[in-house]
Amino acid sequence: MAVGREEVEIVKPRSDKREYRRVVLENSLEVLLISDPDTDKCAASMDVGVGYFCDPEGLEGLAHFLEHMLFYASERYPVEDGYSKFITEHGGSRNAFTSSRNTNYHFDVNVDSFEEALDRFAQFFIKPLMSPDATMREIKAVHSEYQKNLLLDSRRMNQLQKHISEESHPYHKFSTGNWDTLEIQPRAKGLDIRNELIQFYKEKYSASLMHLVVYSKENLDEILCLVEGKFQEIQNTDKSTSRFPGEPCSSEHLQILVKTVPIKQGHKLRVIWPVTPEIQHYKEGPCQYLGHLIGHQGEGSLFYVLKTLGWATSLFAGEGESYWEFAFFTVQIDLTDAGHEHMQDVIGLLFKYIILLQQSGVCKWIFDELSALCETEFDYQDKIPPIDYVVSVASNMEIYPPEHWIVGSSMPCEFNPGTIQMVLDKLSPDNVRIFWESKSFEVSTDMVEPWYGTAYSMNRISASTIQEWMSYSPDENLHLPGPNVFIPTDFSLKISGEKINLPVLLRKSSYSTLWFKPDTVFSTPKAYIIIDFSCPHASNSSEAEVLADLFTRLLMDYLNEFAYYAQVAGLYYSVHDTNIGFQVTVVGYNHKLRILLEKIIEKIATFKVRPERFAVIKEVVTKDYQNLKFQQPYEHAMYCSSLILRDNTWPWTEQLEVLPSLEGEDLTNFLPLMLSRTSLELYVAGNIERGEAESIVQHIENVLFHGPQPICQPLYPSQHLTNRVVKLGTGLSHFYCTEGLNPSDQNSALVHYIQVHQDDIMMNVKLQLFALIAKQAAFHQLRSVEQLGYITELMQRIDYGIHGLQFLIQSTVKGPGNIDLRVEEFLKMFESKLSQMTNEDFKSNVNALIDMKLEKHKNLWEECAFYWEEISNGTKKFDRRETEVAALRQLTQQELLDFFNEYVKVGAARKKTLSIRVYGSLHASEYTTDKNQPAQPSSVQIEDIFSFRRSQPLYGSFKGAYGGVKL
Repeated sequence: MAVGREEVEIVKPRSDKREYRRVVLENSLEVLLISDPDTDKCAASMDVGVGYFCDPEGLEGLAHFLEHMLFYASERYPVEDGYSKFITEHGGSRNAFTSSRNTNYHFDVNVDSFEEALDRFAQFFIKPLMSPDATMREIKAVHSEYQKNLLLDSRRMNQLQKHISEESHPYHKFSTGNWDTLEIQPRAKGLDIRNELIQFYKEKYSASLMHLVVYSKENLDEILCLVEGKFQEIQNTDKSTSRFPGEPCSSEHLQILVKTVPIKQGHKLRVIWPVTPEIQHYKEGPCQYLGHLIGHQGEGSLFYVLKTLGWATSLFAGEGESYWEFAFFTVQIDLTDAGHEHMQDVIGLLFKYIILLQQSGVCKWIFDELSALCETEFDYQDKIPPIDYVVSVASNMEIYPPEHWIVGSSMPCEFNPGTIQMVLDKLSPDNVRIFWESKSFEVSTDMVEPWYGTAYSMNRISASTIQEWMSYSPDENLHLPGPNVFIPTDFSLKISGEKINLPVLLRKSSYSTLWFKPDTVFSTPKAYIIIDFSCPHASNSSEAEVLADLFTRLLMDYLNEFAYYAQVAGLYYSVHDTNIGFQVTVVGYNHKLRILLEKIIEKIATFKVRPERFAVIKEVVTKDYQNLKFQQPYEHAMYCSSLILRDNTWPWTEQLEVLPSLEGEDLTNFLPLMLSRTSLELYVAGNIERGEAESIVQHIENVLFHGPQPICQPLYPSQHLTNRVVKLGTGLSHFYCTEGLNPSDQNSALVHYIQVHQDDIMMNVKLQLFALIAKQAAFHQLRSVEQLGYITELMQRIDYGIHGLQFLIQSTVKGPGNIDLRVEEFLKMFESKLSQMTNEDFKSNVNALIDMKLEKHKNLWEECAFYWEEISNGTKKFDRRETEVAALRQLTQQELLDFFNEYVKVGAARKKTLSIRVYGSLHASEYTTDKNQPAQPSSVQIEDIFSFRRSQPLYGSFKGAYGGVKL
């Protein structure tokens, strides 16, 4: 029975109708019960107060390794991977992560299967099985995860910051673990890693260190019975939360300038100060206040000045890494080449802004404005998937008192200038750590971080040096931001007299098409507007695509100082290029949304190229394209598959070749041509009335099409663009082999794609059901048993309404040719499992898929994404889920088997496959061998992507019809 049911009033959002209850079981397990009668998914998260800070000396990564192992099996459920299989086959997902102080385990599942899923989950914390065989295999999985991260700059720089700290402090530790720390070194010391793992579990995992969140459709009393019956057997050894006193950075780790070499092109500054953790003063929000000001991007801000000088392209400020005992306040600046040359001036300006904050004092009106914004954001927050919600709340439970488990530190409400001043005083030259990243330091480093091999050098930097930099830095007009005019004050809901459950075509002209759906579900004062600009001249060459990219980025750049205030106030916008033009999206509180939208349209209509900004954005775009060669091999394989399958797409290598010769004048000449023929497709949804939606479209048309000198004219019938996909040859296996882009990356990758059909309701559900049944079996065989690689996944793939299956695997264990063979062996093995599946299992999987399809959208954005995909693809099946459920109810087991035998099984008559094989440095020799193998009668070796693409037939397009005619 529960021994504690302290009546605590948990602070929750104004719009939150869920019920909450805190209980403490007899074994001291603290639990939050959440009842949501409207939910379609149930979820649970167990947060254990044991992380990698607790790793024993010489066994780096043990806590992370335990996280991997706990999922395998338990005494009550001994079948290996049975938990994951059960979750997947009942419409759910599961995952876990290890942080410094905590390890979090979580899952979600369809409502009807929650009790059994919860029982399986609970057993991991009661009597887990850690078999010797599984232990050895999972060490390889941990090592594969480590190899995946080796060339990620974020991981490398994070570990370097830890490395330059007190060796005796747990902050210094290597968190992930690898083959060396979990196998070679322990064996050399005579340690049995499995015994160490079991001992670690027994010593560290105690109910007193655990916090559980259970989210269910049932009422609170029923959830409590469920929890008591399943979790009270967890052992309680009365362990108390581990504390890690002392600062990780002593004087020798402060006042330092660290020059380091990243993997990717670009220059970054990370300016870091140890500060008092905000957790200790979460109601006063000192780091939020300072981050809001130092990270501001409006006129007079640090970023505005750096941007005007052409020295920076982005800036973030706020509490970075945070722990109970210590924390770091970080300012991260992406520098241009010119900014890199003026690094000392950039640092000088940063400290000038900090002095401005010191001299201005802590401003109550700024705190009050920030507090009001945070309160509005909290009260009107969107519902998120239960699995994300339980993780968020469980992670808060150890840190905050029960009444603040939901709100956490997201709503500072107590103005205390002394606390803010205390943190501000820490942002001083004698307390700073500066990390400066650039490829230009490759020849000047003299040290190497041991775990990721990051090259660096370190120098002392005195407070007087920084004072000198401040004195030499430009004398710019830095000042505090003004009041935010975008703060919404009208949260009234617009009740529509008509019940519109699906998007309707509200208006269609030669200029635009308007789809509309008022909010009839979420009762939130928010709206969503997306405008798709279809511009044939924007996508007819690599050069045109680059210019369109430059245009959208410059437009975002021009809008920033005005629209940043809107963003702070909960209005978000984006402008980005697409394969047929560009897209404008505005989402957030509807009260002042139209002001922002009209400003964006005005900027498009009056766009002028500013040469100094063009040069900066061109530099950013060039580095972005150059850095594509450092993408992970699996990302490269995905990219190649899209390039082969999607017509009218251009390779980034051509775009990179075009860039150097482009000047501002080219964009000036291109823009009128791009906009000269344009068609708009809009989707307006949320707390907006029909008349408002029509008025918005009319305003846009007036600005772009009906002015004295119209910027745009409608498309000719022949110009309506289509999204078309290559139709692979029936009965053929297509192969494309390519070397990895980064010679330093040992990983290889495979995309094994099976193309099946063009959008058709009955075929869709057959494919989806097969993918649901096979997904976990593929993961278990290829990842858990064969240990091919950490990234191993079977998923559906849809390209503009063309449906297929896709295996995605990244590996250092085998080359892509061998992995391809393993995929085919899996399909042969799975064939017998599918044919032997019981009728009961078949029905169970069908019901799970039906439950997934009937799952309601959580929020307006999720609903809009679903409907916009239908509009964007041209399929416009807004009742897709209901019609697919109806088809599923008619589907027989034999029809599923016939589908597999006809389209998926090895040697199937109508099977069409495409294998993209990316060869990493470990398998370079196999590249030549595989590429030169004689082609089999039913195989096609793709030598040149574009010659192949031009030679193939295309599926008809759902998109781009004119006058109701499909092309």
